[in-house]
Amino acid sequence: MKPTTELIKHYNKFNEDKRLLRRHGQVEYITTMQYIHQYLPEDKKTAIIDIGAGTGRYSIALAEEGYDVTAVELVNYNLGILKKHSGKVKAFQGNALKLKRFAEASFDVTLLFGPMYHLYTIEDKVQALSEAKRVTKRGGFIFVAYLMNEYGVLTYGFKEGHVMECLADGRLDGNFHCHSEEKDLYDYMRLEDIDEVVRLTGGLKREKMIAADGPADYMRSVLNAMDEEQFQTFLRYHLSTCERPELLGASAHTVDILRKE
Repeated sequence: MKPTTELIKHYNKFNEDKRLLRRHGQVEYITTMQYIHQYLPEDKKTAIIDIGAGTGRYSIALAEEGYDVTAVELVNYNLGILKKHSGKVKAFQGNALKLKRFAEASFDVTLLFGPMYHLYTIEDKVQALSEAKRVTKRGGFIFVAYLMNEYGVLTYGFKEGHVMECLADGRLDGNFHCHSEEKDLYDYMRLEDIDEVVRLTGGLKREKMIAADGPADYMRSVLNAMDEEQFQTFLRYHLSTCERPELLGASAHTVDILRKE
């Protein structure tokens, strides 16, 4: 995977930090961090690698808590922001498909949050997960984030009015399954697609899967109009339902929590 011109242009103008600070992004961030902490050992010497770290929203927060955090980011623009914001994170430019800088079984916890959004073949996704598994210690945990198919269909397809052209050019098949290419920037998965990536990688056991933001991305204007008490109540609702299997596939972002056997 190389940082294509389109991908570089996208991240030169797209601020991931700001997205995660908006209310719909806060839901995703708070939920994901809560589950990371469920699986983090109490020992602050725990080694964490954040592959596809973006501008460091997760890396920096975990380093500020005292954990030993290494970040890998493909896009130099993002990497520069990460390094500017924190000297506590060991940050490197690198590719999720080839983490040759890092030895096998180097990390207790591995975050793979960005790369799967921009890998367009099952083979590349398996390669990225295999590399994440390789650098993770036996018994360690890997958190993998995906963009979900139905979210793409409902938002870009129907809400933004592109569904007919996507059906015509093959980006959607007759079963409304997304088929993205590099020019599309993002790739979208169904639960069975995620299962296939895990199966083909091998040596991983699923602990649980969570709807990281559930309906929040669909409800941006509603969430923004809530007072703080209502928003906190929505967060409690979401955290009480984000593991429910009937909600996983419709979430914008889903996180697969895996243990290396």
